[in-house]
Amino acid sequence: MAQRARRHQALVAVCAVFLLVGVLTLDDYGASIDAWAQIATGNAALDYLAGEGEGALDQAFSSPHRNYGAVFEAPLVLLTERVLGLEDSRDVFLARHLLTHLFFLAGGVFCYLLVLRLFGSRLLALVAMLLFLLHPRIYAHSFFNSKDVPFLVAFMIALWLTHRAFRRETLGAFLLCGVGVGLLVNLRVMGIALFAAVLVLRLLDLAFVGNADGRKRVLLAGGAFALAAVLAYYASLPILWTDPPGRFAELLGVLSAHPIEYANLFRGEWLYSPNGPPLAYVPVWVGITTPPATLLLAAAGAVALAWRGLRRPREALRDGPVRFGLLLVALPVATTVAVVLLENNVYSGWRQLYFLYAPLLLLAVFGLHGLTRARPGRWLRAGAYALAGTALAVAVVSLARIHPHEHNYFSLLVDRTTPEGLSSRYELDYWRQSYGSLAGNVLDDHPAATLFLRGPLLRGPLGVIGDMLPADDRARIVSVTEFRSGDVNLYRLPRFFRACPHGAPGTYAAGVYGSTIECVVDPVAYFGGLREQARATEPLSRSRFDAWRVGNVMVYARDGCTREDMAGSVFLRVYPIDPGDLPDQLREFPDHRAAYGFEKRDFAFRELGTRIDGDCVAVALLPDYPIARIETGQYTPDWAEAARRAVAGSEPRARSRFDVWLDERTLTYVRDGCSAEDADARFRLHVYPVDQSDTLAPRRRAEHGFDNLDFSLREQGARTEGGSCVAVVPLPAYPIAHVHTGQFAPDGGDRWDARFALSLPEVDPAALTGEPLARAVFDVWLDGGALVYVKEGCTEAVAAVAFFLHVYPVDEADLPDAGREHGFENRDFFLWERGMRTDGRCLAVAPLPGWPIARVETGQHDETGRLWTAEFAPPDGR
Repeated sequence: MAQRARRHQALVAVCAVFLLVGVLTLDDYGASIDAWAQIATGNAALDYLAGEGEGALDQAFSSPHRNYGAVFEAPLVLLTERVLGLEDSRDVFLARHLLTHLFFLAGGVFCYLLVLRLFGSRLLALVAMLLFLLHPRIYAHSFFNSKDVPFLVAFMIALWLTHRAFRRETLGAFLLCGVGVGLLVNLRVMGIALFAAVLVLRLLDLAFVGNADGRKRVLLAGGAFALAAVLAYYASLPILWTDPPGRFAELLGVLSAHPIEYANLFRGEWLYSPNGPPLAYVPVWVGITTPPATLLLAAAGAVALAWRGLRRPREALRDGPVRFGLLLVALPVATTVAVVLLENNVYSGWRQLYFLYAPLLLLAVFGLHGLTRARPGRWLRAGAYALAGTALAVAVVSLARIHPHEHNYFSLLVDRTTPEGLSSRYELDYWRQSYGSLAGNVLDDHPAATLFLRGPLLRGPLGVIGDMLPADDRARIVSVTEFRSGDVNLYRLPRFFRACPHGAPGTYAAGVYGSTIECVVDPVAYFGGLREQARATEPLSRSRFDAWRVGNVMVYARDGCTREDMAGSVFLRVYPIDPGDLPDQLREFPDHRAAYGFEKRDFAFRELGTRIDGDCVAVALLPDYPIARIETGQYTPDWAEAARRAVAGSEPRARSRFDVWLDERTLTYVRDGCSAEDADARFRLHVYPVDQSDTLAPRRRAEHGFDNLDFSLREQGARTEGGSCVAVVPLPAYPIAHVHTGQFAPDGGDRWDARFALSLPEVDPAALTGEPLARAVFDVWLDGGALVYVKEGCTEAVAAVAFFLHVYPVDEADLPDAGREHGFENRDFFLWERGMRTDGRCLAVAPLPGWPIARVETGQHDETGRLWTAEFAPPDGR
């Protein structure tokens, strides 16, 4: 053992230095905004293993993080919280940082061992290890990212196990490799790529084996690998234990359709992540965030390996080192193509693909090895080592210069002239790492003040912003909406604005390259100053809140404001002079739907407002394009009562637990005598467009055929003083075929349900003359080129039954292709698609085709068959 340590003194020294530096800088990194979700995943797995049943898994499995296994998180939670008994958030996260970083260092050791096996050079192995550990972005993530960095490390270990298995060709080696790959897939389903690669390599071996014993040995080892991988994956992922095929199919679905919807800034344009990144996305992100010298060496290695493979393909496929190198070339290329073709949800830079740095790094070592062995020799070797030294030097200097914000490292390949220029083109501090240091700086600068935090990053009163701060500092941080003179507010605007509020003093830039810009203000001075500035002019409107426009800011103020005044959400709709100015890059997000014809900037008062000395003030940024008009207001009991009175004299489009009115492009929901359950139940609102290309979210369009605009009463309405519930919801501006709405019950079913077409039939039943074509449950009339169905005393049950309408032509050549199989055109419909039920009467209008008609069959049917039927020929001989 001592002799082995002496042989690898450099390895031991590097590990000791990195461990010492890591311990000394441990608390320089904050907690990521995903940290508590990761901890929940680990706790769920531990609770299930402790015998608490499937209920322990439901929450974790239903969350957006369900595609991450707990093979790393469960031991992490077990050690930090259940063995060591850590409870304070700072202690928990410091321990997590240390253990995650230690695992990262272990990845460096396996990188060293793999390169040593490949080339037999301790110098090359040491260079490879340093390149692995000193990637600036990944180094910072090795403390706070317990998702992507463990997957990278596990990938490096799996590559070492793969090389070892094919080198030794023993059953035990392939079994161990299978276990490693199975655990890799547990961490992220994307690891299945390496599983497939190992099986492909086994098939290649089978093709080159010339005897039966050899083929048997290859098949046995390959089968042992596959079985070990499947069993390791199954055993390490408790969510599979109840329904392995169904759960695994769901996990694979998440791989190509991740449920998180995210706007991703790339080269100055916002990408909507579920639509998949462009082909250039991965190469560009890797290129601009990895030291260029490493990329040059990797390119040299890939070219050399590809050349050897093309010159002697049969030998390359059989040769161990060359074939392994070609695998390293194939992995990044195949992954990038798969990400694009599957429209994989990649966002926040390339952190989900950090595992690709393992093959890229090893390719760089192949390149370095090839250059040092090439002829003429001396100068090329010197240049190769100089390139490797440059990569290491750049990494070390970058780490020291921008610490602790190395996660925002950009190479010289991208313009870093100004922070604003960089932040306008690429996503930066997406995990808000700088918030902790920002809050600490503010507390240091204001030792006698209380720091108020607000925004979606709060967990309880504090959240991840201050989880890493000492307990004394955390005691000075609160989250409320009422301020006193002298307090300090860390004012966070919605992230799309990416700027400080108008006129805010005391700007703090946290992070590097403008990664996060926040404004620290005295709320009394800031909100009060804007209020006084606004009151020097006439308000745009006078209501419960007076509203002004001051520059690019809307200012809302109310004297003698109560907490009830602050409870209602504020709606702010901005109509541009030129609709082309609407933010297409954000049209996938509920608050930024350009397809409405306006930009929604609704907000909760607690997010953008405050109460000072009994008065309420709120501010909201306006877009910088020319504005035609603004609609704004607040969902309050008074507003709800006014909305209820506005529709009281007309007929609703649907009557159910809530009555629903349609007024141009707006739906109004009203229920008198509204209970708490009525107010709390979430509303369904599915809008079906006439043209499917008009929907707001292309992925949801392809899956469902409608826009999902579900909402809650808190978001779009209020309860009146008289006990009525009222919600008002704008509809998109594109042509709409029909609407499906209602409320969800606690069990996920329907509390109530209604469907209706957007446009009413323009037919007056009283104006229909003569005899109907048919008399049955419905009377059927011909009016112009359409059939009119009328029933007096129509019940809700009758209205809900589907109609069939089969139109037979005089000449079958007139039929569309889809109808020629049956000899008629099928125009089946529901009442809510073609008509309405009002005042006890059902009325539907179904257009007929324009070609000559021989006869028509119509009626209603359900799952049991036809309930009534009418057959007739058009009286005019069409």
